[in-house]
Amino acid sequence: MEIPPSVIDLIHRAIEEDIGHGDITTSLLIPEESESRALYIAKGNFVLAGLPFAKEVFRILDPSMSFKMFYSDGDKVRKGEVFAEVFGKTRAILEGERVSLNIVQRLSGIATLTSLYVESIKGLKAKILDTRKTTPCQRFMEKYAVRIGGGSNHRFGLFDGILIKDNHIEAVGSIKEAVRIAKSGHHLVKIEVEVENLHDLEVAIKAGVDIVMLDNMTVKDMREAVKIAKGRIIIEASGNIRLENVREIAETGVDLISVGALTHSAVAVDISLKIVK
Repeated sequence: MEIPPSVIDLIHRAIEEDIGHGDITTSLLIPEESESRALYIAKGNFVLAGLPFAKEVFRILDPSMSFKMFYSDGDKVRKGEVFAEVFGKTRAILEGERVSLNIVQRLSGIATLTSLYVESIKGLKAKILDTRKTTPCQRFMEKYAVRIGGGSNHRFGLFDGILIKDNHIEAVGSIKEAVRIAKSGHHLVKIEVEVENLHDLEVAIKAGVDIVMLDNMTVKDMREAVKIAKGRIIIEASGNIRLENVREIAETGVDLISVGALTHSAVAVDISLKIVK
């Protein structure tokens, strides 16, 4: 995977945020010439994600550092297992420890939660999607973690997809008018419209949309929406999606299920980085 310049810049800023004008403790205690080996150890069971970014942390600090991966992103790691090691200047290891751990812990948490959603709907046609509810400036990494966990990405930002939502409709006046304007202004991108009831679904279909997002509909109405659509458009379910109800929602026949919780509610996994003799 090639890391975009914007993400490399983000990692630079994360390192600067932590080190500032210098790591006081490390510079006092550790000789400049000292070298060490440190192991990444899982303190729980999880789906691993984020190692390429952790490696980049140490490349930025010292290009001579060696970073070995014993597992790949997407692998299931068990408690107590060593999944990577870094070797080189002890000072660089200590300076990059927290930033690298923060990244891997956060992304592994997202990948692990995503994998639970994906497993919950196994055997059904629906796909699990993420949303734009991501940590500011960390969207690339977090959406990468969703893919590692077996999910799929919704649009990356406002620039790569037309999604007409309730506030757009309110501002324009109607679904029909919003779709008409979108079609007249852009003919290369599929048009998705958010609807809150079955009447608006039928309006959106007649207006010629490609995808309809069912926003916070009941499971009963989702089933009816799939019947109304008759395969003519893609149906996405969204809003109040939880592990407890995701399979029931998938069983309605919807094509996509977008889950904001994948990124806004994932709990970081527990990992340690230990220097060994």
